[in-house]
Amino acid sequence: MAEGFRFCDVGLPVPVDRLFTYELPLTMRAHAGPGSRVLVPFGARKLSGVILDLHNQAPVHETREVIAVLDERPVLDAGLLTLARWIAEYYCSPIGEVLKSMLPLTGETRRAIQYALTESGREIARQLTRAAESDSAPRVLALLAERPLSLDTLSKKMGSVRPILRSLIKRGWVTAEDYRQERDPLRASAVRLEAEFLRRPDGESQLNKNERELLAFLELHPGAHNLAELAKLVKRAGQAGRELARQGLIRLEVEGLRWGAGYERPMHELNDAQQRAFTGIRDALEGNQFQAFLLQGVTGSGKTEVYLRGIEAALALGKNALLLVPEIALTPAVAGQFFHRFGKQVAVLHSAFGDAERADQWRRIRDGRARVVVGTRSGVFAPVQNLGLVIIDEEHDGSYKQQETPRYHGRDVALMRAKQASAVAVLGSATPSVETRFNADRGKYALLALPERIARRPLPEVRIVDLRTEFLETKQQTTFSRALLDEMQQRLALREQVMLLLNRRGFSSFMVCRACGERMMCANCSVVLTWHKRDRRMLCHYCGHAEKVPVKCPNCESDYIQFLGTGSERVEDELHRHLPTARIARLDRDSAAGKGAFERILQSFREGDTDILVGTQMIAKGHDIPNVTLVGVVLADIGLSMPDFRAAERTFQLLTQAAGRAGRGAAPGRVIIQTLNPDNYAIRFAAAQDYEGFFQKELEFRKWMRYPPFSACANVLVRAEKQEDAMAMAAQLEFVLNPPPPDIRVMGPAEAPVARLKNEFRYQILLKALKRPALRAILKDLRRFAEKEKWPATALMIDVDPISLV
Repeated sequence: MAEGFRFCDVGLPVPVDRLFTYELPLTMRAHAGPGSRVLVPFGARKLSGVILDLHNQAPVHETREVIAVLDERPVLDAGLLTLARWIAEYYCSPIGEVLKSMLPLTGETRRAIQYALTESGREIARQLTRAAESDSAPRVLALLAERPLSLDTLSKKMGSVRPILRSLIKRGWVTAEDYRQERDPLRASAVRLEAEFLRRPDGESQLNKNERELLAFLELHPGAHNLAELAKLVKRAGQAGRELARQGLIRLEVEGLRWGAGYERPMHELNDAQQRAFTGIRDALEGNQFQAFLLQGVTGSGKTEVYLRGIEAALALGKNALLLVPEIALTPAVAGQFFHRFGKQVAVLHSAFGDAERADQWRRIRDGRARVVVGTRSGVFAPVQNLGLVIIDEEHDGSYKQQETPRYHGRDVALMRAKQASAVAVLGSATPSVETRFNADRGKYALLALPERIARRPLPEVRIVDLRTEFLETKQQTTFSRALLDEMQQRLALREQVMLLLNRRGFSSFMVCRACGERMMCANCSVVLTWHKRDRRMLCHYCGHAEKVPVKCPNCESDYIQFLGTGSERVEDELHRHLPTARIARLDRDSAAGKGAFERILQSFREGDTDILVGTQMIAKGHDIPNVTLVGVVLADIGLSMPDFRAAERTFQLLTQAAGRAGRGAAPGRVIIQTLNPDNYAIRFAAAQDYEGFFQKELEFRKWMRYPPFSACANVLVRAEKQEDAMAMAAQLEFVLNPPPPDIRVMGPAEAPVARLKNEFRYQILLKALKRPALRAILKDLRRFAEKEKWPATALMIDVDPISLV
C-alpha cells in the first residue's frame, strides 16, 4: 500500500464516463490501494467503488472524504485494473460499471457499525459500581468495556438501546466505528467443512480435551476430512475444529459443490491429431509468450482431453489455468471431468453456490490454493495468479456476450487477459465463429485441427425431412414426421436414447382470435405472449410479464380463441400421446429453473432412467452421452427469419452441435432434421456437417454486405418511455452523424426489431467501420453529445461487436 497519498480516484457504478476524486482521511491512507473498494458519498447517496489511482494532486474543486476502506487487501490486482481500462475503452463503457462487473460474486467483507468506548468512556466504566450497572446507560458501558458490540448484539441483550447510544455518543463516552470482517467460511455448516492438519501448537498447549483429540487424529490421518464425520469420533468436533482453525493449527475449507459421478473420463492415448494439438500448446507454454490457438475439431473429436493435457503441462511449469464455458448448464459436466483429473486444485465459479461457498472459492483462487479455475463468462475476472493458460470452450457461443452494460464479449476479454499475462489462449469449437476462423486463416491464431472423432467413430448419418412434402402426402399438420416417429420407436426397442431439439419454450407460440385476428400482446413489449400450459399463463419471454389465459378475445369478446405454434412443452405432451410407454423429460429454462434441477434432469438421462430428452438449445451443447443414438430437430427453421446478419450462422452452429450429440458411443448415430426450408444453405451444410462449405458461403455474404469480419460494427440504440422522445433523440443522432466520416457506413435510424421493450420505445443505428479506431472515435462523440444534451443516463446504449440486432 502507498502510505501518504492524500487523494484517490474512484470508479463508481454510475453511467458516467469518468473517475471521481475523494480525499482519504489520515487513518485510512495506510489501508487504501489501487483495487481496493471504498465507500464514498455521492450526492445524497453512499456508493461503493474501486480505487484506480492514488496521488497528492489536489483537484480544483472541493473534495469529499472517503467514508470507509472496505477491504484489508485489494480485491482487484494490477492486471485486472489494466484489463478494466481496456474494456472501458474498447466497449465504450463507463469505467465504474466495468469495475462493478469485475468484482467478486459476493463481497469478501461484511460491513457494519459497531459501538466502542472512548478513553473517557473506559474511565467512566471503571468507576461503575455493581449497583449502577443495573441502570441502562451504565449497563451499556459495562458491556462495551468487555468488547465492541454491534447494535444487533446490544439490542438482543438489552432491548431498545438507540436513545441510550445517542446520549452516550453525545457525551463522548461511546464512538460508532465502521467495522469490517472477512466473510468467515468457518461459519458454514460442519456438513460442508473439511478439516486438514497444518501444525502442532507452539509452546505449552492451551487446548481442551476435544481439541487435543481432534488435532491428534488429523495429524495421524493426513488429508482432508469432513467435519461432520469427525463428530462421530471426537465429541464436539465442530466447535473444536473451528477453534483449531482460528489458531492456525488446522485448515477448514468449505467443500463446495462437487461434480464427479457420471462425468469421469479415463485418460486415454491421444491420436495423432490430438497429439499434434497438445504438442503445439505445450511448446507455446514453454515459450512464456502470448500465443492464441483455434482448436477446431468435429463433435466428439476429443477437444476436452487436449484441454486436460494442456492444463497438466501448465501446472507442471508452475503456471495456473482458467477454463471458460459459455453457460452454467455446461459447468457440471466439465467440472466433473476436471475434479476427476485435478482434485482439490479445481475451483468452480457457479451460481449454484451460496454466498459463503462463492466467497471461499474466490479466496482459494486469490490465495493460489486453487490452480485450475472453471467458470462461465464472468469467470474471466477470477483472481488467478501466475496465469499460464486460458481456454475458451465453445468459443462461438453467444452466451459469452454480456447483454447489459458493460456489453463485453467474454471470449475477447479472455484473449486480452491472456495477452496481458503473456499466457497461451486456446479457442475451442466444432463450429467456430466466422470471425474466429477468419482470424485463424489470416495467421492471427494458429489453427489446430481435429478432423475425426476419437476411436475413429463415424459422424452420424443425417437426413433432411421436408415438412411441406410431409403435409402434402399425409394431409396432416403434425409435430413429428413419419420418419422421426419410426426412428424413435426403433431406438426405444433397442433400449437406446433419443434427444429432440426445438429451440422455443412454452406450449404454443401465440394466441389468436379466429374472429377478429387479434393476438395477445405483452403490455410492456411489442411481442406476442407465449402460452405456458403447465403454469396456465401467457408469458413474455423478454420482460417476464405474465397474464391469465383469457376465456374470450379481449378485443371482440369472441369465444373462437386458438393457440398456434409449437414449443418444447407441446413436443413433450405429443410424445406422451404417440409413445405412451416411453420415459420422457424436458430440459429448458422453465423445467431447469429450480436449484439443482438441471443436474437432476441430465443425470437421470445420463444414467438411463429417461428414454427421450426434449429441450431447447440447452441440450445441444457439450453433452457426451454414449447411449444417445438419435437426435431429432423438430423444426430447424426457428431463428432463420430473424432480422440479423448472424441468423444463418447461429442456425448452422445449433444444428451441427445438436447433431454431434448422436453416436458418441459404440453404436452409430442418426439425425433427422425437419424443416420447411430444405434448400437453405445453413441447413444443407449442417446436414452435411460441412463447416468449410458453410464458412466460405457465409464469408462471401459478409464480404458483399461489409459485415464482420470485413468491418467493425456497433449498434447504437436510443430508448425512452415516450415514442416521440425516442424518435427525437434518434433524429438528433442522425444529425450528428451526417455526413458520416469517410470510412463509416451508417444504417438508420430505424425502429428496433422489438420496437418496444420493457415499456421503452427503441430506435437503433448500425455503424460499420473499415477501421476500429474510427468507430471508437465516433462512438465517443455520440456519448459526449448525449452527456452535453443531458439525456437520461439510460437513454443511449452502445453495443460494440453486437451478436444480436434484435
